[in-house]
Amino acid sequence: QVEMVESGGGLVQTGGTLRLSCAPSGSRFRADKMGWYRQAPGKERELVAIITNHGDSTYADSVKGRFTISRDSATNTVYLQMNSLKSEDTAVYYCHGDGVAFSADGTITALKVWGQGTQVTVSS
Repeated sequence: QVEMVESGGGLVQTGGTLRLSCAPSGSRFRADKMGWYRQAPGKERELVAIITNHGDSTYADSVKGRFTISRDSATNTVYLQMNSLKSEDTAVYYCHGDGVAFSADGTITALKVWGQGTQVTVSS
């Protein structure tokens, strides 16, 4: 069973910075796309940023110029550098991986995996 494991959330003041990181729990998963989503209380989960295995990235308009997504393909790790944080960035941030899983018998299966989420709270 593969899951994405996030770290780096916490409490920060307005204008502060945080860096989130995420990697799959097992070595038998290759993520072609990795991304971050967030869900604030009472709101739907929304895309924050996505990055492909070619390094192409997409951002939500609300975070452009403030957040940067990057990945280390060798370790299957994705990062989200968050600068100039605002109170409206407060949410649970979820990591997502879209790729393939390799079974011990050689079977390859398309797989989309979520993390448990990490809380980011920005206080004014």
